[in-house]
Amino acid sequence: MLRLADELGPDRLTTQAVADAVGLTQPGVFRHFATKQALWQAVAEAIDATMSRAWRAALAESAAPLDRLALLVRTQLRQIESHPAIPAILHSRELQSENAALRDRFRSLMMRFQALLRAELTAAREAGLIRGDVDPNDGAVLLISLVQGLAIRWALGNRLFALEAEGARLLDAQLTLFRLTASQEHAP
Repeated sequence: MLRLADELGPDRLTTQAVADAVGLTQPGVFRHFATKQALWQAVAEAIDATMSRAWRAALAESAAPLDRLALLVRTQLRQIESHPAIPAILHSRELQSENAALRDRFRSLMMRFQALLRAELTAAREAGLIRGDVDPNDGAVLLISLVQGLAIRWALGNRLFALEAEGARLLDAQLTLFRLTASQEHAP
């Protein structure tokens, strides 16, 4: 489904295309998934499981909050790069208006990622690694926006740059801003 969603676009993906790709008849697909929405739910569950595993692995690599934060963002970008249909699915008619359960699943996934980022920003603030006036909730939203904006730019730009590398560069810039003190902000 992810490969076909990338090749055809999520809104043009038919159960017949899925059947053809896996060597089944269309009724054969419906023996496994009662509806097209159920098929999309299975895709969302697979994405959820893959990302959750990747986040856990990233968090296990370091105890330092800023390292963990960077690992989470880089992992997220790596997942998008590995599954380039994800940005298209997030902006598809299927997700936005036709399948509320799919939308809820992806929203839940995003909120879990946001909570992980918020936890690392909170730990970094408590350790004095970022400014005390950086709200971890706002910082997490900024970082998610960085990931989503970069993913859209990457998709619209025909994937002509390395998503993870560009994300690491922009993340470094954002973390520098989180660390700046008021006196540094106004220095010549």
